[in-house]
Amino acid sequence: MTSHQTTQTMKPATAAKKLGVHLDATPAEFQEGVVSRSELNALQADPPEWLQELRRNGPHPRPVVAAKLGISISGLARGGITDALTTEQIEALKQELPEWLQKERGTQAEVRKETVRIKEKNAEKQAERDDRTH
Repeated sequence: MTSHQTTQTMKPATAAKKLGVHLDATPAEFQEGVVSRSELNALQADPPEWLQELRRNGPHPRPVVAAKLGISISGLARGGITDALTTEQIEALKQELPEWLQKERGTQAEVRKETVRIKEKNAEKQAERDDRTH
């Protein structure tokens, strides 16, 4: 029995997601083909000009927009942002700092604090368990 290795490929949408870019903004040849794991690794290691430009100026997919604004993807939706935004649009939102964005940033800060609190509590419980077993 011989084993042959098949090339792992992914749809352009998956590759765009992994690259952190908006699929509709990528070149047609990228959108119409399939991307192998090695091609994805090459794009990440040595991004071509089009990829550098997209990462720099957008349009950015919602997860990237949310991260740049310091809020969750759900917070974007609550703020009425459903489309990809350019870096310029994101910077304009940061300057305007609308009420919804201020509120979502506060919510995100609370979520982060709670995550840290839970992590610390779990670490304490684990330490207590470790003490009892030794």
